[in-house]
Amino acid sequence: MSAPSRLRSHAEQIWRAGLAAVDSELLVSRAIAGDGSKLRIGQAEIDLSRTDRIVVVGAGKAGAGMAAGFEAALKSINSQLLQRVTGWVNVPSDCVTSLQRIKLHAARPAGVNEPRPEGVVGTREIVRLLRSLNENDACVVLLSGGGSALLPAPHRGITLDDKLRVTRLLMTGGATINELNCVRRHLSELKGGGIVSQTNAGTIASLIISDVVGDPLDVIASGPTVPDSTTAADALTILKPFGNAVPNSVLAALNEARSDTQSNFERVTNTIIGNNAAAMTACEHTAMALGYAVRNHGSNNKGIAAELGVQLAEEALAVRDSEVAKPVCIISGGEPTVQLCDQPGKGGRNQELVLAALNRLGLDADCIAILSGGTDGEDGPTDAAGGVVTQEAATLANQLRLSAGQHLASNNAYPFLAATNALLKTGPTHTNVMDIRIALIDPTPN
Repeated sequence: MSAPSRLRSHAEQIWRAGLAAVDSELLVSRAIAGDGSKLRIGQAEIDLSRTDRIVVVGAGKAGAGMAAGFEAALKSINSQLLQRVTGWVNVPSDCVTSLQRIKLHAARPAGVNEPRPEGVVGTREIVRLLRSLNENDACVVLLSGGGSALLPAPHRGITLDDKLRVTRLLMTGGATINELNCVRRHLSELKGGGIVSQTNAGTIASLIISDVVGDPLDVIASGPTVPDSTTAADALTILKPFGNAVPNSVLAALNEARSDTQSNFERVTNTIIGNNAAAMTACEHTAMALGYAVRNHGSNNKGIAAELGVQLAEEALAVRDSEVAKPVCIISGGEPTVQLCDQPGKGGRNQELVLAALNRLGLDADCIAILSGGTDGEDGPTDAAGGVVTQEAATLANQLRLSAGQHLASNNAYPFLAATNALLKTGPTHTNVMDIRIALIDPTPN
């Protein structure tokens, strides 16, 4: 195996170790325990002798695995316990599988990370289930990244088209995930504590896989089981720079926003069962086992994807040129944003990041591999999770006379990476803990 191929193989092995550590089915199974009379779900304890129904609802890219993990956990405790369960979870269309008691609903097509009519249909069914519960029932909520787009229930006076228009404005306008979710919360029935206000269930146990820097509960999936820490005024401030592009119905709804101050959050427990930090730890252990000295930059990394790619390439070059005694692995996590041109091509933030890294390296990529991938298996509206570049990609691009700079300028990373065999493809991973970036540097003799 050539040195570039070996580095690429190691980078993918390290990255996939991170995925395995946050496998959604495994995480949920570990969060549930019981003895037939009591059931522990995260931080909640349910007295089964006083509980009539257990209804599972939720949304997110990890929803299918989480729901499967829930059913498997209950079967292992008591095979009859699962008969008390009904449920409905909104997931992307390519994540739908058949479960015994929980319905997985295709709430949007794969690769389309925005609210769709089929998502509204699914969310209305979730609302119906929530409203059917009483104080003798338990509600289990399964939440993960992507839940905001998969759980659309437009607030009164707002159409789905209005929400889509605002979402697109924010996403193409460089809004942060926090800003995007703030606006979404105030345009929706279930977000910002809305699940709690819609049900009389005596216990609400929420299990959460975080896809947000710092794991803020009110931001993940737009916080449907926690009090809203933002106001309608905050949402209006975020939208102000977009001027007349914001629909009048949205502005009117925000100016007349309701405040759900009567919801009883004392019956709610929210437990984060997986995040980027857990994945990063697994990556670090795997890299060390492969013989690399690890530099872990943590999970709280934000910024512009192209700029982060350049920074990562420059750090890799500096390490290589410092004559290190052993191979080095640089690990970082987070979720950057992309600055879009007027007519963007095809790609995603991870693809743009590795292309910017390759553009900085040029043909001087010897002994270096750089990988960036979304842990959900999706990167923008494409079928790739991200990309991984080595000297082989740089050489092939030169032979094909492909310009990394030109493709960057048009946000068109996908065709470049496809032509140079540098795409990272996984399909749905059934988890979502932001992105993981791996840079490997090995100037030592083979």
